[in-house]
Amino acid sequence: MRPTAAASRYAGLVVWDQEQARELVFLTNIQHLAASTVAAIYRERWQIELFFKAIKQHLKIKTFVGTSENAVQIQIGTALIAMLLLKCLQLQSTWAWSLSTLAALLRFNLLSYRDLWAWLDAPFQVPLVEPQPEQLALLGV
Repeated sequence: MRPTAAASRYAGLVVWDQEQARELVFLTNIQHLAASTVAAIYRERWQIELFFKAIKQHLKIKTFVGTSENAVQIQIGTALIAMLLLKCLQLQSTWAWSLSTLAALLRFNLLSYRDLWAWLDAPFQVPLVEPQPEQLALLGV
């Protein structure tokens, strides 16, 4: 069986992964770069894939709201900010939160009044009910 013209433009690259102690094989048409450079490009691309997977799982974003370049950039930027805030809350807490549990319980408690820092460290404690201040009269009535 003869390779087609399209198949002959691709080259297989073999790279040794020190961290996992295994060989990685890449099929690419980027033949002017070194194998280690191509492997680094694929590694960074995989990080982008993992980021979008995390956005879909933790932020419940299934599709983009808009289709223009600006709309997509705004939604990705907003998702980046939300993921950074979640990660900061996770790191500040003494409770052993998983990112998905933290996102779900924050979503659940979004409209309830609780001290955020106290809740992060003890999410299942019943909050102390503070007495409400007396309501002020409107215009002295």
